[in-house]
Amino acid sequence: MERTTYFADILLPLPLPGLFTYRLPHDLDVPLAFGMRVVVPFGKSKLYSGLVVEVHTRVPDQVNVKYVLDVIDNEPIVSPQQYKLWQWIADYYMCTLGEVMAVALPSALKIASETKIMLNPAFDGDVSTLTERELRLTEALSYRPMMTIDEISKTLNMQKVIPIIKSLVEKDVVITDEEIRDPYKPKIETYVSLTPEYANNEQAFNQLLDQLSASKRTAGQCDMLLAFLMSARSGKGVGDLKAQMRKADLLKLPAASPSRLQSLVEKGVFQIKEQKISRLANYDPNDSAASITLSAPQQKAYEEIKEQMTQHEVVLLHGVTGSGKTEIYIKMIDEVLKEGKQVLYLLPEIALTSQIVNRLRKYFGDKVGVYHSRFNEYERVEIWNHVLQSGSSITGKYQLILGARSALFLPYRNLGLVIVDEEHDGSYKQVDPAPRYHARDGAVVLAGIHKAKTLLGTATPSLETYYNVKNNKYGLVQLMQRYANSTLPEIWVVNLVESIKQKKMHGQFSEFLLEHIEKALSHKEQVIIFQNRRGYSLRLFCNSCQSMPTCRYCDVTLTYHKRSRLLKCHYCGYAIDLPNECPSCHSKDIEMQGYGTEQVEEILAERFPDAVISRMDLDSTRSKSSYQKIITDFEEHKTDILVGTQMVTKGLDFDRVSVVGILNADSLISYPDFRSFERAYQLMEQVSGRAGRKEIPGKVIIQSYRPEHPALQYVVGHNYEAMYQHQIAERQNFFYPPISKMIKITLKHREEQMVNEAAAVLADMLRQAFPKQVLGPEFPLVSRVQNYFMKDCWVKFARDGQVKRKKAYLQQVIDTFQTTLKYKSVRVVINVDC
Repeated sequence: MERTTYFADILLPLPLPGLFTYRLPHDLDVPLAFGMRVVVPFGKSKLYSGLVVEVHTRVPDQVNVKYVLDVIDNEPIVSPQQYKLWQWIADYYMCTLGEVMAVALPSALKIASETKIMLNPAFDGDVSTLTERELRLTEALSYRPMMTIDEISKTLNMQKVIPIIKSLVEKDVVITDEEIRDPYKPKIETYVSLTPEYANNEQAFNQLLDQLSASKRTAGQCDMLLAFLMSARSGKGVGDLKAQMRKADLLKLPAASPSRLQSLVEKGVFQIKEQKISRLANYDPNDSAASITLSAPQQKAYEEIKEQMTQHEVVLLHGVTGSGKTEIYIKMIDEVLKEGKQVLYLLPEIALTSQIVNRLRKYFGDKVGVYHSRFNEYERVEIWNHVLQSGSSITGKYQLILGARSALFLPYRNLGLVIVDEEHDGSYKQVDPAPRYHARDGAVVLAGIHKAKTLLGTATPSLETYYNVKNNKYGLVQLMQRYANSTLPEIWVVNLVESIKQKKMHGQFSEFLLEHIEKALSHKEQVIIFQNRRGYSLRLFCNSCQSMPTCRYCDVTLTYHKRSRLLKCHYCGYAIDLPNECPSCHSKDIEMQGYGTEQVEEILAERFPDAVISRMDLDSTRSKSSYQKIITDFEEHKTDILVGTQMVTKGLDFDRVSVVGILNADSLISYPDFRSFERAYQLMEQVSGRAGRKEIPGKVIIQSYRPEHPALQYVVGHNYEAMYQHQIAERQNFFYPPISKMIKITLKHREEQMVNEAAAVLADMLRQAFPKQVLGPEFPLVSRVQNYFMKDCWVKFARDGQVKRKKAYLQQVIDTFQTTLKYKSVRVVINVDC
């Protein structure tokens, strides 16, 4: 009887369109299903882990169909709902499914391998556990230092060699330059405990102690046993003989030593066992969400949200800073978790997760999982697996996931609620690499796939979200009163022009701001200073030739970082030592211009020598725990002044901040972008909201050369509605989002002339396809990054229900351009909703 031949459509994590079809071997041991990973060959010598999308019997058109080499998973690691989200992201943001897969899966779940195999230097030569074919390969490698997959196939006279290699890797006989196996390994800890002979017999144990203490030679072993019992109590008192202790902790005790431990093991007193443990901490809830008492305004908002969710899939909670939105979130989460469903709580910044996670764990304990890019790859896989398991179990770990935008891609099975806090924040938009998605919009789609509700929360809604509210697409609930009757901060705008004339400036600080900082410190209150530039000085300027050191690879000036004494490029990381003279004309007449957070920190340290000052920017928060330490120290009042970039503007809750200073508002307002007015208002309003959140009244002092600017006046009046009306009228005049849909197309090439020529050709093609809807081509503000010159074009579409069709047509135009032989080397980057 003829056997049925099966094929599988496989998705690979590559920027290539479509799926790839492979043949399944007849002797495949594991039945394949959607969402499982397999090892497949791609190209001449590359192996990848691909995702099974469909198993079928349709014979593909290509002649030589390659075989699936191995199966990695016994169960699917990706759910159908996840895959639907991937498809939407690829379609909406005009990228490939492979690019979405590459971003969605933790790196430890993606396997790619060059096919070079060699003997493990640690291999002891024991071949007793090897099969005949494994032994043949091992012998071959003993004569040749390295072999490719093709060479191994010929040596063994068989094609399916991956299982043999994988087995030898697991036996630590061979290694690969990129190991062809799942790189995730559980964390192993070694524990020490008493053997059953003594753990179950107190009399025998006491006799052992008497015996060991009787001899000087073994008295040290007796001391170690007693120290073990004292330190390894498991809540049952000193006499708990069944307790265990980490070997590393035991050896840290004064009475312990490796030789004493070894002697006690040989005597059958101690036993040593390895255990798989979680890399993630365990937490118990201290309280119940039912214990939260909402204020009257909060209760009203909570009930309105529930009512709005009966009419809308998405609801905006527009609450002023400090109004108590988080307590409402906790009540909503509690309801959903009691139904046995999962909750996704998105935050724009990793800094925020470190503060709010403690509040959530107080109520939900181990049900709270945290997921973001600062976790190492093994921690991320562990969280992934917990979420996968919790989707089918009410008691499973991590029903509530708190994270930045990457948390969107976890394998939810039973999502009941999605919360997007600070929904306005630009950090939700992925810039590079593809997919250039917006996590807020992706979250709305994800919730729709799961038939869940979405709650967007912010004090300063994005124009896109508020536009959807005005058009009745989203529901709206407003909470315009601060919690516990605390008042919104008083806002002052300092005219820098007048302060300079009156000689009331001290470095970058006005006299008015310094006086209020001094007053706050004298009352043991805290201060936040916002300066949206990191580094010490923005540029090094030569007064003789008017030149400035620039990056070798990007068209930007280098920023001085005093601590490292380097001039650095914030785009590519290029750095040079601080020169003593002008690199161009060798003049000594050079000076620093502009200022960043490092200089602000230094000026404050000189002015207030007794104050404890911390800085929170990209340079000071590179490690996973650095955010937590800076924020915890400030929360516990160990820090008096916190200097930071926009990281300090985002939803942080501190109870003793009485003064917030915004040093250079004009740099926010004057940025050449159609969203700069909106973003400047949002940043200033958000950072203002860090002041006066409890019983201490707050003051916000904004320094500006243009105090009459409308954006500043809207901040002073806390008038979001007026800001929205002002901006939406401007967007209507110029047909900008949210009135239209806008797509930016960036061309990149190492030669400027090629970029100019290609951009002109593409722009002409776009104008023919979309008359009166194309802007550009123009050089961006920074026209060269990492030696690639860039030019931008923009296409604007009306929101008329034809956007999907127009995108497909746009993709055809771009594909036609890219097939032109002359421009094949030009890279095209598509950014939807830029």
